[in-house]
Formats: sequence, structure tokens, C-alpha cells
Amino acid sequence: MPLWYEGPLAAFDTETTGVDVETDRIVSAALVVEPAQGQPAEVIRWLIDPGVPVPQAARAVHGLSEEFLRLYGRPPAPVLGEIAQEVARASAAGVPLVVMNAPFDLTLLDRELLRHRNTPLSSYFSGPAWCVVDPRVLDKHLDRYRKGRRTLTDLCEHYGVPLDGAHDAAADATASLALVRAIGRRFAARLDGLATAELHARQAVWHAAQSRGLEAWFARNGSDEHPDPAWPLRPVPQSPAAA
Repeated sequence: MPLWYEGPLAAFDTETTGVDVETDRIVSAALVVEPAQGQPAEVIRWLIDPGVPVPQAARAVHGLSEEFLRLYGRPPAPVLGEIAQEVARASAAGVPLVVMNAPFDLTLLDRELLRHRNTPLSSYFSGPAWCVVDPRVLDKHLDRYRKGRRTLTDLCEHYGVPLDGAHDAAADATASLALVRAIGRRFAARLDGLATAELHARQAVWHAAQSRGLEAWFARNGSDEHPDPAWPLRPVPQSPAAA
């Protein structure tokens, strides 16, 4: 039986109008499903016309203009439903879902579904619980004392993983998937004994600890920033009336 990082994996990534999961929008997304290490992958791509301005800063990252998205993108509601169904379908088949910085992409997808379909991401899942694998969380836990940035580009360089066409959703998802396999091989002695359900649960604990450490670092440097410890999905903020 193959080890979890050698078997089937799916990877999900988005490109967006910005970095605020509560207000920004998805403009493109991709799901890459690889049945086993080294086998051809199925790649599903989506383009969305968000119906709102795409800031220059975001266009500079992913190159998708409002004009292009109006021409080639589709309305958000049906596309978001398709995305959620495909992600849920892979998870229902027991395939771990690789998401680099999962609390960003998955939370943004959840908020977009609430915005356009009045339904949360969780409503698309039934049966076995999903297993999310976040290469950022894995690397920060398994190699915690290494200095330097840990963006997707940085991690791919560190682990020798090709990243062709960064900030394209399909390219980033493909690289994230390969990155998880590389991390699994490098830290096999510490990961081989973990079932995917336990791996998911441990990442939630690791991410919370990483957030507390980052918050302490901010405090030492005079900042009151509070990183969210929730993983892989942040809860919907309570309104003042509900708090």
C-alpha cells in the first residue's frame, strides 16, 4: 500500500482580487488531481467574472484584468458551485486535498459560497471527513528553526520543486502537490506512521501553535496583530449583535 504522500492527491488554488478573505473575490481557481506520484494529472480550471473592480495590485500578481474576466469569465454563483462540488467529490473519494496556506483559499471559497449561493462550503461535504494537507504548516512544523520566508516560491526552491508560471492557479496547485510529496519524502521518518485523519488533526494543532508564536513575535516588535489560529477554515466572524 503506498504511503499517503505517494498515493492519490488533489490540490486546490485560487487567484483573487486581494488578500481579505471576508471581502475579496475569487477570479480564477484550479483543482489538480494526481492518481499517484508520477502519473498524469487531471486539471480543472475556472475563470470567474467577479462583477467588482480588480485592483491594480492584484492584476500585477496574476495578470487577470476586469476586461479579460468580463470576456472569458463566468458568473460567480454557478462556478463556485462547481468548484465546491469538485473539491467535495475528491475528498469523498478519500483523496487528501493539498492547499497552500489553506485558511486563505478555503475560507475565501467558503465566504464566496455564502455570498453568491447562501450556503457554506461544509454543506457540500458528506460521509468521511476531509483531509487537508497544507505544505506551509508542514514545513513550519517539521523544519521550524530554518530562517527565511516560506511562500510557495520559497518552499519550491528549498525542496527543489519546479514552479512554472507562478500565480496561475493551476501552476500553483501543481507545484503545491509536488511540494507535499517532496516534504513527505524528506521527513518520511516523522510522517510515515500518520494516517491522513491524524495528519489533518495534527496540522490544526501545529497551525494554532505557529499562530501563537507569530503573535508573540508581533508583540515583541510593538504590533498588536493577532494571527487567526483556526485551520484549515476560519469561522465566520460574529456580527456585533450576535457577539
